[in-house]
Amino acid sequence: MHTYTKTNAHVNGTTPAVAGDQRALLERITQRHASVVVMGLGYVGLPLALEFAEAGFDVLGFDVSVEKCDLLNRGDSYIADVPGTRLARMIESRNFRATAQPEALRQADAILICVPTPLNKTHEPDISFVRGAAEAIAEFGRTGQLVVLESTTYPGTTADILQPLLEAAGYTIGQDCWLAYSPERIDPGNANFGVQNTPKVVGGTTPACVELAAALYSQVVKQVVPVSSTQTAEMVKLLENTFRMVNIGLVNEVAMWCHQLGIDVWEVIGAAATKPFGYMPFFPGPGLGGHCIPVDPLYLSWKLRGINQTARYIDLAREINTAMPHFVVTRVSDALNDEGKALRGSKIVVLGVAYKSDVADVRQSPSLDILKLLHEKGVEVVYADPYIPNVEIDELHWEAQPLTNELLEEADCVLIVTNHSVFPWDQISQCSRLILDTRNAMAGRSVRGRVARL
Repeated sequence: MHTYTKTNAHVNGTTPAVAGDQRALLERITQRHASVVVMGLGYVGLPLALEFAEAGFDVLGFDVSVEKCDLLNRGDSYIADVPGTRLARMIESRNFRATAQPEALRQADAILICVPTPLNKTHEPDISFVRGAAEAIAEFGRTGQLVVLESTTYPGTTADILQPLLEAAGYTIGQDCWLAYSPERIDPGNANFGVQNTPKVVGGTTPACVELAAALYSQVVKQVVPVSSTQTAEMVKLLENTFRMVNIGLVNEVAMWCHQLGIDVWEVIGAAATKPFGYMPFFPGPGLGGHCIPVDPLYLSWKLRGINQTARYIDLAREINTAMPHFVVTRVSDALNDEGKALRGSKIVVLGVAYKSDVADVRQSPSLDILKLLHEKGVEVVYADPYIPNVEIDELHWEAQPLTNELLEEADCVLIVTNHSVFPWDQISQCSRLILDTRNAMAGRSVRGRVARL
């Protein structure tokens, strides 16, 4: 099904003949005869690749990790939201396979870039993976291809990074190559919304670019939302996650106010949520985690500094959310003090180190900060999490502990940081002497000991 033919045509200043024009590519897409390459096979790329494969497209997943490609080609999934049985069906049908060979990019009609966009140590955007993907396309691709960036980044990345690299390789955007941006909206662990039923925003460099990209995504997504430019599409994703970051920061600060005032913040939120208009409930927690909400708004903040603007809401929300692990540790200390115990020398069981419930992902997880802070304060701290077998924090190493009656009964405090649905909540309720609940997981439950809330 897949052939690999290396070409240095673009490096030498020439390009292969165009295999048809925009209309021909559009026809291949709508008839689902187009070949799709997805670059980056992580939480975003792998589910997207399988959606196109299941729709009948010839899909090749590209990743620089040979180990990942080998696993996928054996039908072994390393992404929780992608069952191995689903992957194996697509491998068996020959609609999908993975490769680490960049030469494979040449065969694609459409290339979707889903590579990481982390922050560096100074909290500035690291777009080296995006640049590397664009350089690979410039070297190993061909004319007549649609290229779409999905990785979250700052407004202007598609126009300022990808477009010049492709044009320098001899492409004419909108004529023999089409370039677009479509922000990923994958929510790991979300059983209600996936690729198909989450609307897809698409912005193109030219009208022809957005037309082709919209046509491609409409084959696997129920609703495609075209916007006027790649910059607009890039800004859409940043607005979505800045909105969440700022509102989570607000409700986290409200939680701290309520604690000082002796008010139950969860009761306040529940009552406010009964208003049928003008209010959307957000919930406090131990801090922000995952790759999106703690990271994406900082891309916007960095971009705005370049035009002498200050993202005040983002900076303040980040300050509040970053302080939440410290607030949690203080609440643990207060709860122990109410029991006549000191924080130092106590034994604390942390429930959950994944950044949110029912996922095997510790990226930016506040639990990691909490574990380290407790350790630094002389606490004997262990954790239980069925999704995360071990964690490394600087030079510290923890192994997940089985959640036994003995572990819970021996703990001076059980700290709920991630409320996995698979946790044995009845056992936790009846075996724990003191619980500090940062997720309102104990609401409505009969408990043996005392529950302190965030």
